Amino acid sequence: MSKKYILAFAIIVAVALGISVWALSLFPTSSPSQSYNSTQYTDPDWTFPPEGEPATPLPDFPPVVAEVMPSVVSVTTEMSVSSFFGQSTEYVVGSGIITDDKGYIATNNHVVENAQSIYVELADGRTFPANIVGTDPLSDLAVIKIDATDLPYAYWGDSSLLSVGDWVLAIGNALGGGGGATQGIVSRLNASMNVEGNTLYGLIQTTAAINPGNSGGPLVNMSGEVIGITSIKIVASEVEGIGFAISSDEAKPIIEDLIRYGHVTYPWLGVWARTVDPLLAATMNLSVDRGALIVEIVAGSPADTAGLIENDIIIRFGGHELSDIADLVRAIRANEIGEEAEIVFVRGEDTETTSARLVEYPTS
Repeated sequence: MSKKYILAFAIIVAVALGISVWALSLFPTSSPSQSYNSTQYTDPDWTFPPEGEPATPLPDFPPVVAEVMPSVVSVTTEMSVSSFFGQSTEYVVGSGIITDDKGYIATNNHVVENAQSIYVELADGRTFPANIVGTDPLSDLAVIKIDATDLPYAYWGDSSLLSVGDWVLAIGNALGGGGGATQGIVSRLNASMNVEGNTLYGLIQTTAAINPGNSGGPLVNMSGEVIGITSIKIVASEVEGIGFAISSDEAKPIIEDLIRYGHVTYPWLGVWARTVDPLLAATMNLSVDRGALIVEIVAGSPADTAGLIENDIIIRFGGHELSDIADLVRAIRANEIGEEAEIVFVRGEDTETTSARLVEYPTS
């Protein structure tokens, strides 16, 4: 081999050895002192910590279902529908809650709306025609009545005592298959949801499965008390386990008015508003980050007469501090028609006070 080739080979070997040494410096091999199996972190005296209190067992669902089920009814509504092909009959199924032993049954307005005839099937299999006592589209509640007495009725609980995570059961005529029950937890309280242009307030969000036919049935706590009336669910491919019930605290006074008077009257201020939160405050450079921002005033309404204008932010109404639009709705409804309510609002940087005499909510 010529000296030229020997020299070239020597250079290649030297370069290769240099690269190997450089690579090893970047990725050092582990030594016994660097082993991931080192005993320096071990503790030969370690044991599991002593056991604490026994875990709380799951609720016993069957007794709750057995207690509530006799007071839950299946509701079938018959209505006439016009189409290109003429008149046809359509049937809507839902659920209801027997509220006393005289035959009054609470359900959803959308279950009985536009009904030509209504039939109720009791848990014992008996079927009765039903008449509408009163409906309230604003709350999506209705009361119907059957000609029967000595009925098993539901007991109502206090929804204000609920906490997120509480176990609940939804009972009703799911998919028209008769009485059934699903379990879940309370996911959120005091939720709001817009349904066909009408906003429902004070809702309970739950993971208990709510299906067509459940509407109008009870959402109950583990004492078997009605703490909500199942109403709506979000249906979307990316959504799972989001249903809503009208809380018992919102529903009870409306049901009472429907039974007593056949209708519900609401006090009215005459504003369209949106919730003020920190993001909206920063975006619009508002001087407060809570309350109800007025976006429209109805001409001639109590709000108009009181001197409120667009972009005023109501922060207190009738003695109630407001955090959002739901608080404003509740504060208005806490007053009587004809009652004068003090309103504290922010206009620009200034806090001002006025008052409005509330009138009945216009029906048209």
